[in-house]
Amino acid sequence: MEIAPVADGLFEMVDGRPHLIGGRRVSDGRMVFPLPGGPEGQHYERVRLASEGALWAFTVQRFRPKSPPYAGADDEESFEPYALGYVELPGQVIVESRLVTSELSSLQIGQPMRLTLTPFHKAGGEAVLAYAFEPTDIRGAA
Repeated sequence: MEIAPVADGLFEMVDGRPHLIGGRRVSDGRMVFPLPGGPEGQHYERVRLASEGALWAFTVQRFRPKSPPYAGADDEESFEPYALGYVELPGQVIVESRLVTSELSSLQIGQPMRLTLTPFHKAGGEAVLAYAFEPTDIRGAA
């Protein structure tokens, strides 16, 4: 069974590696993620973003976010802390993302990161595929 992406047009697979899809504004070259849709989208050209970057900033979510807008399938008892951060893709854009690591204490600003895809289970049991970044150092990866 294939898991659907959390949203269409966020990422694509190229040679077995995931890449986020961003946009470059035609008028001035400003890069954004995600690629805008609707009427605003006509002002952007599609860009395949780098799959590796550096950790720019991060925090650890130590309590379950309020529902809604949080759509996770966990509850107060099964919730596990996770990291959220900004990953700078060199010369492109800074992307907000969940960070996948088995050791939250191993995260460091400037740490090399790579894009990965991870299942996200929504309330109600539906599983979707989301993007995340993980340390390129295997010791910090999940």
